[in-house]
Amino acid sequence: MNSLKNKVQLIGNLGNAPEIKTLDGGKKLARLSLATNESYKNAKGEKITETQWHNVIAWDKTAEIIEKYFTKGLEVMVEGKLINRNYTDKDGIKRYTTEVQANEFLILTKK
Repeated sequence: MNSLKNKVQLIGNLGNAPEIKTLDGGKKLARLSLATNESYKNAKGEKITETQWHNVIAWDKTAEIIEKYFTKGLEVMVEGKLINRNYTDKDGIKRYTTEVQANEFLILTKK
């Protein structure tokens, strides 16, 4: 049951090609922008689609696979955990961000 305490699953499309960085020591980091869509009908019966954007990161072997197979527009399922972190931007302002740290994924787009 402990594995269910911080778990997220998203199905969406990649907004861009993944950004891959190789850090000191050879460790790889992949950054993705994932769009999820939710549709509903408003009071007038019109279909409304809302898009949410999610920042996704992946490390090591997962990042290597992402680098090899992921492209802009690809539909994927991502599973991982939420990570909250903060950093100081180039202007000295403290920023906060929430990311999904992916540990599993499934490519849903058919070739």
